[in-house]
Amino acid sequence: MEKVLTIAGSDSTGGAGIEADLKTFQEYGTFGFASLASIVTMDPTTGWQHEVTAIAADLVEKQLISALAGEAMDAVKTGMLGNEQNIKVAARVIKERGIKQVVIDPVIACKGTAHILQPESVEAIIADLLPLAEVATPNLVEAGILSGLGDLRTVEDMKTAAAKIHHLGAKNVVVKGGHRLQGSQAIDVLYDGSTFTVLEGPRIDTDFNHGAGCTFSAAVTAGLAKGWTVLDSVRVAKSFVAAAIEQGVSINPYVGHVWHGAYNEAERRMHHE
Repeated sequence: MEKVLTIAGSDSTGGAGIEADLKTFQEYGTFGFASLASIVTMDPTTGWQHEVTAIAADLVEKQLISALAGEAMDAVKTGMLGNEQNIKVAARVIKERGIKQVVIDPVIACKGTAHILQPESVEAIIADLLPLAEVATPNLVEAGILSGLGDLRTVEDMKTAAAKIHHLGAKNVVVKGGHRLQGSQAIDVLYDGSTFTVLEGPRIDTDFNHGAGCTFSAAVTAGLAKGWTVLDSVRVAKSFVAAAIEQGVSINPYVGHVWHGAYNEAERRMHHE
């Protein structure tokens, strides 16, 4: 069984972060490992305000040593690392272990919050993580920040940003249009250094999209671990997330979560059995 590691933040509501990653890895039939770099909490008494608490870098490193103590990892993804120190630890360990299939989800802010990571964290993502990326999966806001282009409004903007992020070291870049791009289609742009592939799917207008970004990058990681091409990994990840959003679930009054079992119809299958 392929082994896949996520280095990311914990979302105790179960929709995003490490929790989303492990559920996605399982749906793909891969074996998931996890190293927590941050813990994201939300306060119901203050309108669901997010707070990101970073885990000490030496504890992140201890978790990585534990996770990587066995056979080589088939693929690894990074998500919300919390601060510059954790970004540097993750990058160093990935490099030292020579892990090739690395997916960098350059998480700069939580959905539904203006909490942007410190500028030095953005610099560390650019300097330390992007050069390791087999695939980088920024959303529209992250791609605008990493490329220095600011607000991206069109598919052409997304292509320009993807090329700039590729220039920073990521071998393949998927810029996710998501709900921020206007129009009836959900559009992502994949750039491999020579070719732009525009991936379109029906736009699902729903509030049940909490965890979509984490789930997408986890799905790409699991696809790579299974030996799929980057393009196939991205295509299936897009379908996996579309199903997860379409069959999203209401977890609490503040946010709707994607359902990670939707693509494989996990719930329906269990009812039938």
